[in-house]
Amino acid sequence: MNNSLNLASKPFSNRIVPWVLTALVLFVSLIGLVLVVRLTTNARSQAAVTEAKINELKQREHTLMEAAKQVQNSFTPDQQQALPAAHALIDRKGFSWSRLLADLESSLPDNVKVSRIAVRDVTRQANQTVAQLDLSVFTKNASTISEMISAMHQEGIFEAELRNQQLQKGRGEAGTEYELFVIYRAASSFSSESVAEANAQRNGGEARR
Repeated sequence: MNNSLNLASKPFSNRIVPWVLTALVLFVSLIGLVLVVRLTTNARSQAAVTEAKINELKQREHTLMEAAKQVQNSFTPDQQQALPAAHALIDRKGFSWSRLLADLESSLPDNVKVSRIAVRDVTRQANQTVAQLDLSVFTKNASTISEMISAMHQEGIFEAELRNQQLQKGRGEAGTEYELFVIYRAASSFSSESVAEANAQRNGGEARR
């Protein structure tokens, strides 16, 4: 049996280490608390700045809406009825036939010919001219039309939908004429071409090529 006997009058005891560890833990906790408080304060400050900007934008929007309402109320009933027509006229004057024909030429296959184009409506959406077209094309190959419509959708300039088709004979060749409803989105860089080009609508809104 092994008995250990401590004969020292003052047994060794390391009391410093627990206190050092405790102080270290408290120090790290204090630093973490300071960081949390600082981050929270910064977040609140940024939130306050953002809220102030939002309130300022809302105030500007309200001011503009009130000004627009005052202007609208100053119009006579006849002027208010004529306003949509005036906007439509401005949109049509901003439409470029030359750009449309150039875009069509680059989008149509070589074996597809345009027989008629008619513009239904022209509007402006986010600084872009958007037109609704009635488009008739002629080709001998039926599969070409499906491939053409798919390619148009991928390019994003034309969005075509087949409405009708008629077998055509004459012109020295037989084939089929396809009637399409097309949404045309002109490139923004060409949406504001000269009014002189826009007036080339041939008095009826139709062009033949």
